Amino acid sequence: MALIAWSTHEDQHYDDSGSALMLMTAIIAASLFLAGSGSFVAGLLELLRKGTARLSPTIRLAARDVARNGGRTAPPIAVTMVTTALAVTLLVLAAARTAQDRAGYSPQARPGALVADVWLEDVAGTRAAIQRELPGVPIAERYSTTHKGHFSLDVEEVDLPDVESVAPPGFIGDQAALRYLTGNPATPFDEGTAVVITPQDIQADTVTLSYSLSFDDDMKDLSAKSIPAIAVRSADPHINEVFIPVKVIQDLNLRPEPDKLIVDPSVHRTTRAEQHRINQRLDDGETTYVERGFQEPAGWMAVVAAMIVMALGGALVAGGRAGAGSRSRQVLLRRAGKDSALTLRMFAASRAGVSMFCGTAFGAAAGCVMGWLLAWPFTASSGWDEMPRVSFETPWWAVAALVAGLPVLAGIIAAVPKPPPVSVKS
Repeated sequence: MALIAWSTHEDQHYDDSGSALMLMTAIIAASLFLAGSGSFVAGLLELLRKGTARLSPTIRLAARDVARNGGRTAPPIAVTMVTTALAVTLLVLAAARTAQDRAGYSPQARPGALVADVWLEDVAGTRAAIQRELPGVPIAERYSTTHKGHFSLDVEEVDLPDVESVAPPGFIGDQAALRYLTGNPATPFDEGTAVVITPQDIQADTVTLSYSLSFDDDMKDLSAKSIPAIAVRSADPHINEVFIPVKVIQDLNLRPEPDKLIVDPSVHRTTRAEQHRINQRLDDGETTYVERGFQEPAGWMAVVAAMIVMALGGALVAGGRAGAGSRSRQVLLRRAGKDSALTLRMFAASRAGVSMFCGTAFGAAAGCVMGWLLAWPFTASSGWDEMPRVSFETPWWAVAALVAGLPVLAGIIAAVPKPPPVSVKS
């Protein structure tokens, strides 16, 4: 694990197959580490027995009883330790991966905008579905050029590689589409003028369109047309587009086709309920997207919950109430007298809590180490655009809650069943 972490610590592009192989190797190493750590449970129980001399008699006798029956208690405690380590590892990896994904997140639309991808034959039906759910709300259209020819653009005397090299080039649309891009209804619109919308402070006078009506690999038949342009400062740092009026594309005989339907968030912010109802009205295979910013994944929480349940199960099995011949149990019963039922409940709770603590304490430590080492290959960049790693916060509050809370929870669960009647040996 340490070797793989060192091999992937640099912020650079890692080959897809190489990155996957290193990640698989790190996971195998982590699995071997966990499998080998189970053999230390017996020694951990012995240390626990010696380290409880100053605790209350019930906890001290419960710890000694768990340690004395190591052949029966060690395997389920090992299960508790392994599952706790996996849960903590996943908590750390989720924090690292979430921080990296949040830093590299790029919005697909303006915040709050509803976007529907459409085919030419589905435009009317999709538009009708949106209008039935959002009556009176204007819908902007983004167009794409025919796929049979070439089309590219260049902003004269301005270097905007992020704008000019995108596919499809330019944002082709009507006046509503321009209002959507700028978020300002006062933006001037002219059917023959391009608009460069960018967070940069630039001046743009001309946009040159290069195109052909038929596909030609060597592009010998490219035509060019220059149209006037203006520059508008974008309030949204993620909006970096060159707006081309659809009338210009029609005049070039490039046959623009509707590609997206957009509900401008400046006019109406679509709620989740409205989006759900719109999706229900659409045909199978069609759906809409609402830009709500980066959403943290939550699926890993179910896995962590399953690991916690397994850890509890292992501790309860290891800390089950001692048999009738348990020496520690008989000592407690002689001391308890009339309060034998309460004493047995406390003894069962102490056994389960001690077993849980043995597994969670060592498992949490192992999980933190595994999480920190695996975070390097899990956040390695496999894309061509190198994404520098960002720092992340280890979820110490969650780790502390597992180590401190699970033994208490295990003790409460173990103390709930009514103890069977007993007879105290003289």
